This record gives sequence, structure tokens and C-alpha cells, in this order.
Amino acid sequence: MPLLLTRADVERCLSMGAAIEAVEMGFRRLSAGEVVMPQRTVTPVVAHDGTLLCMPAYVESQPEVLCVKVVTAYGQNIARHSEAPVQGVVLLHRPETGRLIAIIEAEYLTAVRTGAAGGVAAKVLACADATVATVFGVGAQARTQLIALSVVRPLRSVFVLSKHDPRTDSFCHEMATLLGCNVLAATDPEEAVRRSDVIITATNATEPVFRGEWLRPGTHVTAVGAFTRSTRELDSETVRRSKLYVDHRAAALLEAGDVLIPLGEGAIAPDHIVGEVGEVLLGLVPGRTQADEITVFKSVGLAVQDAMVANSVYQRAIELGLGTEVPLE
Repeated sequence: MPLLLTRADVERCLSMGAAIEAVEMGFRRLSAGEVVMPQRTVTPVVAHDGTLLCMPAYVESQPEVLCVKVVTAYGQNIARHSEAPVQGVVLLHRPETGRLIAIIEAEYLTAVRTGAAGGVAAKVLACADATVATVFGVGAQARTQLIALSVVRPLRSVFVLSKHDPRTDSFCHEMATLLGCNVLAATDPEEAVRRSDVIITATNATEPVFRGEWLRPGTHVTAVGAFTRSTRELDSETVRRSKLYVDHRAAALLEAGDVLIPLGEGAIAPDHIVGEVGEVLLGLVPGRTQADEITVFKSVGLAVQDAMVANSVYQRAIELGLGTEVPLE
């Protein structure tokens, strides 16, 4: 019988450190050609401003993993229905037989694995002495991005930009407690960006949230909010000034407005993408080589991240005796 793992189970099984380790391994496997990962299917639900995504992956090398995530993204859910904007499940199968072995709640898992991807990128691309960050957004993705960044860099101060979101004060208080550093609501994005070593964009914005000319030398940018061809959080100047890295080259060139719009404008050429973070981890392409370089990591989110983190959660749940077996027959 498959094991049902609720959000509470996932929270008990998954630390950010473990998620970063799992996602880093996934990026390495992907760039080494050891992952079968068809392009995810995207079903627009235009009448309700929503999207349904189906994301399968098979990791061929050890640990061998087979899974599919079905997830919805409804950016207006909080305002309209007081429901989470991202909801879904991961179905984990035994690779040898195809048997379903786990049904895992995916809202929390998705937020953590996306944060972990940003943490992996910051680990290999941000300056080693980065201590000041700015985050755009106050949702679940912003929260996990900051937690992951704090795992790989010793944060001293964080500026939060949210366009008057009513959650801002509670977000700042929670993050200051979790991270043990100053977390301040900011009102001037230019000042915050100019004072920061790391910029994180984790919003549902459709247009750039800051100007590239504000970036100071040595800044690292992680952009995770936009995941369609026509939306972006970064302007073309940010991308043009930066060494650009992605989670997956093919996915970025198909889905990432942050990459495709500057390409369409002629601000950059296709070879402006230096490489995948996995390629940096494998030593196939260079990462940061100078302290004054500006680096950008653009993530659209990959099924291999779900696969590696879901497998980690499942293995830990077995060790702890968590979950409920669910009969399907």
C-alpha cells in the first residue's frame, strides 16, 4: 500500500540542509545526462487565473527515483479565496516495478525545494563574504529562499520589499527570529538593491521589480517568481550586465520570460547563458571568477528537484515510522 505523507509529515522529515543536499545532487545528475525529464505540461485555467502543471522525472543513477508532481499555481488565491497559491501532490513510484509507494503533499515540499535551488546557486555563485540581502515578496517562496540563503551565507541584514502587502510585518518578525539577523521592511527598492550583496525575486509580478542599473559590482541575483514566457521579474539591463546561469537550459529557453524577453529585444544572444548550475557543480563551465562580477540564477523549477527531495522525504519517513498506509484496492 502507498504511504500517505501529509504536510506535517513532510515538515518533520525535511530540513533545509537536507533539501539543499538533495537538489544539488539532482542538478549534478541532470547536467550529467542521468535524468529523463520530459518538458512539463502546462494547462492554463484562464477563467480563474490559474495553471495546472504535470511534472514527471526519472533519475536513472543512484538513488534511482521515479515520480510525477501534479501542482496548481493560482496567484490570486490568497486575496480571492484565502487559500494557498500553490497546491499539489507528488506520486512516488518504485522504479523497478512502477508500483506507487508514496503520495506526498507538495505545497510545502515545492516551497522548500525551490528555496533549496536558490541556496545551491548562491553557494556556488554568490561572493563568499555576502551578508546583506534584499528579497522581493513575502510569500512561501520568499521565506524558503531566505532560509536557504542563510544556510550557505552568514546573513547580517535583510531588506524586504512587498508593495504594502499586509503580511509584511509578520514576515519580517518571523524571518528575524528564524535567521537571527536584522530583517527590515523597506520602502525604497533602489536603496535596498544598491546596499545588497544578494537579491532574491520571489513574486507573482509580470514586470521587472527593480532596475539593473542599481546593481553594484559583485551582486548575485536569484529569480524564481516568473515561470512563463510573457512574465518576468528582471529587466533586460540586469540580464545583460550579468553572467547568466539557469537550472536547465532547455526549460529556460522555452518558459523563462526573464531570459526570452531580453533575447527577443536583442539585449542578449543565446550564448549569454553561461550554463546550468549543475554544469558549474560538475566543473564543466566556470562559475564566478571575479569578485566584481554580477551573477544571475534564473530558475523555472524542475521535476528533478521534486524527485530528489521527495525521495529524501520518503526515506526519512520510513526511518521515523511516519505516514499512513492507504489501500487503493
